[in-house]
Amino acid sequence: MTASNSILLYVNDAPASARFYTKLLGKEPVEASETFAMFILPSGLGLGLWGKAGVEPAPAVPGGGCEIGFKVATSSEIDATHADWQAKGANIVMAPTDLDFGRSFVAADPDGHRLRVYSMAEEV
Repeated sequence: MTASNSILLYVNDAPASARFYTKLLGKEPVEASETFAMFILPSGLGLGLWGKAGVEPAPAVPGGGCEIGFKVATSSEIDATHADWQAKGANIVMAPTDLDFGRSFVAADPDGHRLRVYSMAEEV
């Protein structure tokens, strides 16, 4: 089996989504056009934003049916990232919260794709 190296999100407006992710992630896409943009995340994973009008076969569901996880090392990074993303205008759908697995918050992009930033609880 081949290794996964990218996630594709179907979006209404690829350039607008690229601007949102550029601001949120603090980096420019490595590829951008009117219908597609690609970001390379620090882990090496590619995050593609594909204008859904040109996708074959057409997407069957809207955004928000799954999440992209962004793991950070500490719960204090959760709070700092939350403040940063909120200041950048991200739609926060869950404020920083302590859950059974650790601390987390959730934002949504313009198409409703959920972005969960989390840190794992420290083992005692």
